[in-house]
Amino acid sequence: MTATESSGSVDAESAPAVPVVDGIRAAIADGEFVPDQRLVEADLSERFGASRASVRTALVQLTSEGLVERVQNRGARVRAISLAEAIEMTEVRMALEGLCAAKAAERLTDDNRDQLRGIGSAMQAAVAAGDLLGYSEQNKELHALIRALGGQTTARAILERLRGQNVRHQFQLAMQPGRAAASLPQHLEIIEALCAGDPDAAEAAMRSHLRSVIDTLPDVAASRPRRFNAL
Repeated sequence: MTATESSGSVDAESAPAVPVVDGIRAAIADGEFVPDQRLVEADLSERFGASRASVRTALVQLTSEGLVERVQNRGARVRAISLAEAIEMTEVRMALEGLCAAKAAERLTDDNRDQLRGIGSAMQAAVAAGDLLGYSEQNKELHALIRALGGQTTARAILERLRGQNVRHQFQLAMQPGRAAASLPQHLEIIEALCAGDPDAAEAAMRSHLRSVIDTLPDVAASRPRRFNAL
């Protein structure tokens, strides 16, 4: 292969890799690709209109992110996580999301407060209507907004990766009977502490909320298959 051909090959393989990575990641996050599902390169290549080499590159990246695992002689599949792993990830979230909440409390504008209270009202309406999917979406939006408002880029990057690994498990938790009603006052407490500009209270409220998530995980595990989707 000539130098020109080699350079062209690298460009062709690397250019589509980003959208392929994003597409597979989104399909895992949305639960379209489920735990232990095989990820066949030919199928992914056809779906995303990318070369097999680009798909392979994307799977390598997603393996490094913990979303995919490669099994010898069996190819790639969506990684599943154990209950113990889910608990460990949530313990890390307690520390980092608590930090983000504390920092966010010191940075809020009036528009930010309106955003937070708007999400709180939407969460209350969803619980009142029994709309678990709507509540789950508002829950996700609230946590994402707090991470963004905290301005702690390192913590945010780590949390985004953990969310990617745990998104399916978080969805299962949200669908657990009675969970939305139990977590609603916890989220409202976080919102009020943030809006009051109290970093200590915001961090404590976030940590308390995530501690309740940890306490609920065994019940979720008992009602679902033995392993969670690696979100």
